[in-house]
Amino acid sequence: MAGVVVVAAVVVVVTGGGDGAAAPAAPPLTLVRGVVGSEKRAFFDDPEVRAALARQGVRVEVQPAGSRQIATSVDLDRYDFAFPSSAPAADRIQRQRGVSVKYTPFSSPMAIATFQPIADLLTEAGVAGHDAVWTFDVARYLDLVAKDTRWDQLKGNTAYPVKKNVLVSTTDPRSSNSAAMYLAVAGYVANGDAVVQGAEAEKKVLPLLSRLFLSQGYTDNTTEGPFEEYLSLGMGPAPMVWIYEAQYVDATVQGRTKPGMVLMYPSPTVLSKHTLVPLDSNGDRVGRLLTTDPELQRLAAEHGFRPADAALFDKVATEHRVPVEKNLIDVVDTPSYDTLEHLLYGVALSYG
Repeated sequence: MAGVVVVAAVVVVVTGGGDGAAAPAAPPLTLVRGVVGSEKRAFFDDPEVRAALARQGVRVEVQPAGSRQIATSVDLDRYDFAFPSSAPAADRIQRQRGVSVKYTPFSSPMAIATFQPIADLLTEAGVAGHDAVWTFDVARYLDLVAKDTRWDQLKGNTAYPVKKNVLVSTTDPRSSNSAAMYLAVAGYVANGDAVVQGAEAEKKVLPLLSRLFLSQGYTDNTTEGPFEEYLSLGMGPAPMVWIYEAQYVDATVQGRTKPGMVLMYPSPTVLSKHTLVPLDSNGDRVGRLLTTDPELQRLAAEHGFRPADAALFDKVATEHRVPVEKNLIDVVDTPSYDTLEHLLYGVALSYG
């Protein structure tokens, strides 16, 4: 790609000094361009993050995209780094570009954003449970889906008696990593609590996986859309939304969540490992900074991500009273990239 772009430094003249000498010029900032999963845009747009990077001589410009788009259709020649939200997508980029290095500065488990009346209904239906945090039994949920259960068919439902199927709202599986993570979890459970592997297993789980997506109707390309709708419109359009835990924590830190909103952890869940693939030396520089700079790690936690130092995330959750699962146990592996692609392709074909 094109060479490094250098932004001219501004020299500030000190007029109040004894000798009138100019202050030392700030070092020039190296402009580094990246394409990132949409849920990370707020992090890179944060003035504190920009300032922390500038202190290291870097100015980062990012373009958001669905993580699967980053791995399959984005022209990566335009960027210094690619930063999808999953390890399988990053692995594909590495193979395609012949890159041996990668960085995982932070991660985020997948979760479900819902509302207290819905949580209560799901508890009565045997799907949800609550101890220190809310949990969501994926196997029991899939049983409801297999039976085409509607909300108004749930026993004692006076809070949300609508004639819509009980479904978790997701993004578009043809473009978005979060939908692929949903598929990975559902596929694992539908496959008898085993990671989907091989043509026989793929064929076994594909009909149910297709139903999970097709029954939703229109879906967004990125998690920004459904989560913003969740925050602003309430439970009417989508009573359960599949999200990154980081989105809910970040919104709570910003004071955007409201009383009655609930964060649920699917059982099992998967860990979305936000993995940066450097495409040149400048991208490598950003990857190292995000992974090792204490200030950037702290700011990542402020945006809801889980950095290497768990104490940073725990501090944010405690200070802002976000009920998060501090010790993630029921976490399963995602299928290989090729298996995910086969499943996603099969789902895409079912759209017609």
